[in-house]
Amino acid sequence: MATITTELATAPRWDDVQHALTGGGDGASCQCIWPVLTNKEWNATTTPQRTEMFRAEIDEGPPPGIVAYIDGAAAGWIRIGPRTRQARIPRTRIIAAATTEPFDDESVWAVTCFVVRREHRGAGLNRILLDAAVEYARGSGARVIEGYPVDTGGEKQRANDLFHGTLGTFLAAGFTERAELKPGRTLVALDLTA
Repeated sequence: MATITTELATAPRWDDVQHALTGGGDGASCQCIWPVLTNKEWNATTTPQRTEMFRAEIDEGPPPGIVAYIDGAAAGWIRIGPRTRQARIPRTRIIAAATTEPFDDESVWAVTCFVVRREHRGAGLNRILLDAAVEYARGSGARVIEGYPVDTGGEKQRANDLFHGTLGTFLAAGFTERAELKPGRTLVALDLTA
């Protein structure tokens, strides 16, 4: 049986973060910098620029996410952190209209990205990553965590369309549905004070 562990994405783990992001899908080109940029900023950057921005974010800390390992090899990634550090969230109209949390509140965190290497998909890594992210947020003083997952309705979807995570994964981790963002997308939240 495989040993699965998780670690915060710190500067010494840069190569592991890159390995997790480059196992198929958009992770290699996105560099998980999409949530922290406005559309204008995103459109003005290249993949090498995004890579440098992401490296600087990890070097400066605090860790913007968590890496999952299977038998010591980087296999998956999740972005979690205060919404105040993820500029795209308040600029996304469907989220801005649905959330009841103030956008300037540092205690409101958000999960905005999952990546699992192709060879490790279907092993339950998203749930393991989400559980680790919840513990990281709780230990860092978060009051509530939001997510914006895809409701697959039990149907198979392209991996690139699931980077927000799936509704089932969030519900299994104790999140509750707060609002429909649009058909097939839901705002979920976990109150860490309860």
